[in-house]
Amino acid sequence: MSAPTAESPASKEGLSFAPLRFADLPAWGRADHRPALFAFRRSAPAIVGSAVPPSPSGLSPSDFAVAARAALDDAGEPTAHEARAFFEHFFRPAAILEGGTPAPGFVTGYYEPELPASRTPTARFRVPLYGRPDDLVSVEEGESVEGLEGGARFAMAGPAGRPVAYPDRAAIEAGHLAGRGLEIAYLESPVDAFFVHVQGSARLRLPDGETMRVGYAAKNGHRFTAIGRVLVQGGELPLEGADMDGIRRWLAAHPDRTQALLPQNRSFIFFREVAVEPGAGPIGGAGVPLTPLGSLAVDASLHAYGMPVFVDAPSLVIAGAPFGRLLIAQDTGSAILGSARGDIFVGSGEEAGRIAGAIRHEARFLALLPKDVRR
Repeated sequence: MSAPTAESPASKEGLSFAPLRFADLPAWGRADHRPALFAFRRSAPAIVGSAVPPSPSGLSPSDFAVAARAALDDAGEPTAHEARAFFEHFFRPAAILEGGTPAPGFVTGYYEPELPASRTPTARFRVPLYGRPDDLVSVEEGESVEGLEGGARFAMAGPAGRPVAYPDRAAIEAGHLAGRGLEIAYLESPVDAFFVHVQGSARLRLPDGETMRVGYAAKNGHRFTAIGRVLVQGGELPLEGADMDGIRRWLAAHPDRTQALLPQNRSFIFFREVAVEPGAGPIGGAGVPLTPLGSLAVDASLHAYGMPVFVDAPSLVIAGAPFGRLLIAQDTGSAILGSARGDIFVGSGEEAGRIAGAIRHEARFLALLPKDVRR
């Protein structure tokens, strides 16, 4: 889910932190911090070599360099106690504030679909995933493009070097990119392709037994619209039924209306083929493989990659227990907007999708700040 965010509705100037103690986090002592430490190690090389300027939170990835070097120096398999001790040694917890008060948090989940596919079109596989077109250009921060909302990161190369709005989902699916050789894989159904766009990556099972992984490359610049919200607003689904399973059931029951619904999300994702690393998840926005239940997508216009975030969501139950877990900011997404908004990477495959699709919960977000950096 590494599509870039639009401008966050949170006030960047009003983003701050309030110090806490680990004793203030009742769920901290019950949590298993090993997945978070494993994820943090994956980010460590990028953190140590980072020259990214500070985010509006005042933090940059380099602020986590001391802890990152320590994580790289000890590459053994930690016990649960050792993982907890690592984070308590290098970090201090803090509440995330907006305008001086704790920011209300909300968490969702995402996953990597696993689907049958083909590199070439067949009678069965006929819905393409496209690579990045050569007329797609990046938009400079603060630059406006007619036809696109503020914060758009991509547009189409226009006359005299001035970008214009790229065609939306409806235009692309009507054939805008046909004949340009951009197809990198083909899926069975438009619904499967749509949800691959929503998740931003997929593992594809090819007819010869090969596994192909596709990941986010770019998007057309139009803002993401959740079709679940469209169905709720139209009275087609109750709010509590607008999770991924509920949306899929509605689409299966209304195939004649699918073609009109999907294009209401004007955002369109372009993909690239990425290496399949055994045991590793897809590549996130931070450029490292994601860790199931160890990686978090955040609003990268507000927060620094590499920051540990403790997510406490008592009403969310996973594996029979209320969710309270440390995650590492390693990804971002078009719908992840705000200082206390996150998307948990659950894993790959159908079961991960079932869990991820049901995560829509209020949560408390606590940042772990480096002890040697005062904020």
